[in-house]
Amino acid sequence: MTTATWLDSLRDTWAGITTRYPWLRWVEKWGISVGSLVLGLLTLFIFRRGLEYFPWFVGYLILLWLAGVVLAEARQALAARGRRVVWLAVNYAIQSMFHGLLLFLLPIYYASTTLASRNVWFLIVLATAALLTTIDPWYRAVLRRFRWVEIVLFGFGLFASLNAAFPLLRVRSTWALLLSGIVSMLALAPVFRRGPDSSWRDALIRAGIWGAAVALVLWPLRGWIPPVPLHLTRATFTRSVVRLEPAEPVSTVTVDELRTWGGIAAFTAVAAPAGLREPIYHVWWKNGAEVARIALSPIRGGRPGGFRTYSRKADLGQDPAGVWSVDVLTAHGQLIGRARLVVTP
Repeated sequence: MTTATWLDSLRDTWAGITTRYPWLRWVEKWGISVGSLVLGLLTLFIFRRGLEYFPWFVGYLILLWLAGVVLAEARQALAARGRRVVWLAVNYAIQSMFHGLLLFLLPIYYASTTLASRNVWFLIVLATAALLTTIDPWYRAVLRRFRWVEIVLFGFGLFASLNAAFPLLRVRSTWALLLSGIVSMLALAPVFRRGPDSSWRDALIRAGIWGAAVALVLWPLRGWIPPVPLHLTRATFTRSVVRLEPAEPVSTVTVDELRTWGGIAAFTAVAAPAGLREPIYHVWWKNGAEVARIALSPIRGGRPGGFRTYSRKADLGQDPAGVWSVDVLTAHGQLIGRARLVVTP
């Protein structure tokens, strides 16, 4: 039996099965989507178990992603040879890697995102990409139809993974951001091979140029990207800090209380990977205007409950009434989180 005859027989058998059991058509159309959602819930559960599992999963998923680049190249050859069944299997494998990685990254980026800030847009883009790869009809309509969209999604997913993984190697968040942009482009070198006559050297040069361009674009946009995996475990204003614990946490105070206390402190605890040292700042704001920028001791990762630190402001002006906030920033301006206080007359 030839390969073509065997494939025709397999298609006829499957058509007969779906005719006998119509519910299998639903499985055929939505099976991967349902499986993706289940995988997403599983990764949420794993992430909540603690960051100690995180390096293993990121490393594993990055390897899957790089394997996806190879599969994407092999798919073209399979389509040209008419091996449709194998071609479909490769397509499903690529799609599974797409949504598996993106759904895994969602809770990690969510933890580092400040929802009332501009870095929420990166989370929205990540969630949109995950949804696009989860819903089968959307995936077929967009990614399989427009190869450039698939390539962009490959690069975006690899960048988001590396950006979360490099700090685990004690690379500071901003440098991890730039390094992720460069490496994600270099990893897509097979895409830059234009035909069988193109050499790997030329492909790597093109990928390197694109990587440098991406890094140049990322630098001014760094404030729009959450500083994963850094995130706040606690953030509050307090009358005083005793043994690195907030003595009297408050969210609303009166002007008279502030004057009696002689000022107020902002307490924050930042979770970070073990071994990472990251300089941070407390930036004080009143009614949307910056009033102080205070450099703090660099955070040291691996502390249970996060690295605890605080800043205190005694001079709140003649009329301190209004909305106060303190942003926790990295040395290069990425927002880790925010504490908020309302001062009433």
